[in-house]
Amino acid sequence: MPSLVAKEPLDGSYAYDPARDQHCSTLLLGALAARAAGRDCKVLGVASVDLFIPIFTYVFGEAQLDGAAAVLSVARLRQSFWSLPEDRTLLYRRAEKEAIHEIGHTRGLVHCSNYSCAMRFSNSVEQVDAKGDRLCPGCAAEMAVARRRAAE
Repeated sequence: MPSLVAKEPLDGSYAYDPARDQHCSTLLLGALAARAAGRDCKVLGVASVDLFIPIFTYVFGEAQLDGAAAVLSVARLRQSFWSLPEDRTLLYRRAEKEAIHEIGHTRGLVHCSNYSCAMRFSNSVEQVDAKGDRLCPGCAAEMAVARRRAAE
């Protein structure tokens, strides 16, 4: 499936919650899904703002399960968020893991119990660092099935 970069960034100001000083990822998903409407594609939004869903203090990302849209935030993936010296290589490695994770959800993959799998749920940056940047054999097999299904 080809990748495209949107020419215009998404204005997510409507998703901002001043009481939390965060953006609601579910609202951003709706706008991203609208961009994908009528197209045979997956949309991954990458945000620099801190994200939340009402039941969690924060999220690294959110996706529509077996849907078109996913969003991830690099805000808490940055070392500087935690008052540590910035490390671009570490940021990219973390963002890659979370991108794989969220796109996996758009292909129908659910959270995995394998500690090394990119589909493992992470509720801390330490858990992001601990998991792998690839799918485990079980999730990779599910992804292959999802790709075949999408190609039909």
